[in-house]
Amino acid sequence: MRMENGGKAVRYECTRCGACCRWAGDVCIETDEIHEISRFLNMDEQVFIDTCCRLRANRRGLSIRDAEDGACMMLTKDGCRINPVKPRQCRDFPNKWNFPGWRDLCRAREVGEEREA
Repeated sequence: MRMENGGKAVRYECTRCGACCRWAGDVCIETDEIHEISRFLNMDEQVFIDTCCRLRANRRGLSIRDAEDGACMMLTKDGCRINPVKPRQCRDFPNKWNFPGWRDLCRAREVGEEREA
């Protein structure tokens, strides 16, 4: 989903503020992402699943576990520990999906008009 700004489709760039990493809800990971993330973390895939994943609320796949404070367990004081291989859900926000009121919670900066593919 693209946001409209004065009738223009705009593109946003993540500032890596970590706000979205602290929101309640699933950080969904797809089957193809398990290999990349576990490899990046130098973990066996099953060990990654057992220690870093949980069943999604809708029971239709896996999600990254929450830390004790409710944030994504991959969030550190220095930012996302898996940023180079972060899940598609994370990469796509807010340009391909978002929700009403997201601008009040997210510090992404507008970087220009989105181009049609």
